[in-house]
Amino acid sequence: MKIAVLKEGADGERRVAATPETVKKFIQLGADFAVETGAGVTASIADQAYADAGAMVADRATVLAGADIILGVQGPDPASLAGAKPGAWLAAGLNPFGERARVDAYAAAGIEALAMEFMPRITRAQSMDILSSQSNLSGYKAVLDAAAEYGRAFPMMMTAAGTVSAAKVFVMGVGVAGLQALATARRLGAQVSATDVRSATKEQIQSLGAKPIFVENVKGIEGEGSGGYATEMSEEYQKAQAELVSGHIAKQDIVITTALIPGRPAPRLISDAQIATMRPGSVIVDLAVEQGGNVEGAVLGEVVERHGVKIVGHRNVPSRLAADASALFSRNLFNFLSAFWDKEAGRPILDEEIGDAVRLTKDGKVVNARLLSS
Repeated sequence: MKIAVLKEGADGERRVAATPETVKKFIQLGADFAVETGAGVTASIADQAYADAGAMVADRATVLAGADIILGVQGPDPASLAGAKPGAWLAAGLNPFGERARVDAYAAAGIEALAMEFMPRITRAQSMDILSSQSNLSGYKAVLDAAAEYGRAFPMMMTAAGTVSAAKVFVMGVGVAGLQALATARRLGAQVSATDVRSATKEQIQSLGAKPIFVENVKGIEGEGSGGYATEMSEEYQKAQAELVSGHIAKQDIVITTALIPGRPAPRLISDAQIATMRPGSVIVDLAVEQGGNVEGAVLGEVVERHGVKIVGHRNVPSRLAADASALFSRNLFNFLSAFWDKEAGRPILDEEIGDAVRLTKDGKVVNARLLSS
């Protein structure tokens, strides 16, 4: 069983799909491990560290030759995978809805593509969930990015020259990223509030010392889709929420938006008119900008200014913390494959519940039900 890790080819991608820690663990399972030269450099991992862990470090063609499993952070160009065994697995974040043509190309190339972001949200798969591990870091980094753009301090400071008021931070969308953003903003001394369409998050918000901002007594507040994800709300709820949020946003210094719906464009949460009510020097961080954005006027990969308010739209936020993001991502991959490792077969054998959920292609065809029905 040969496992290959490739140097990421996507623009600005600094993460890597294996670390010396996970290389050692895979080798202990009985696998041979090969890493493309320079794969870990941008995540602060030298080639020698992989070699010391027992991996072969070589050029891409050598690494791919005879590979049974290919690990990646983002999906590689299908044309670059020549040399892997027929039916080789590719386990990575594959963006199946956004990169459907690439998925078809994996099928045509005979690759069995496993989309890690399709991991079901069930208890036994929590340690395999790349969306959660990477979102955790995104929420943390969003607050740091906001602080860097904000021209004032976060905590209240009482000095001989007078008092500095605490920053007011509002988080919209309380999933993994939102909860970490709340916790980080609290640690920095801000006054924190949050909202979400799922009523069950109210207690989570309060547990972090933040104030929940919720529409009450309006039909359709549950907002809980399958697998714990948010879903779209009733028109009545959306209108009531917009009115409540508009009044609240006008008083905030920092707003962080994190709302995503799998397979759909990000829901619009903040309009240009709402931005205009915020005071000059305020900051909005849109963590959903890569899926169309929660904020009107957000620009992918840029920090723009509208009505005196900075709107931060950084690409690939987890990659901005490449070393830690790689450590967590690589553990997700190890936890996934090792959970199904068959010692007699010397390879992982997936079960139906998780295997069918993440498998996109097999035997030259697209087989995933979510893709076939979209």
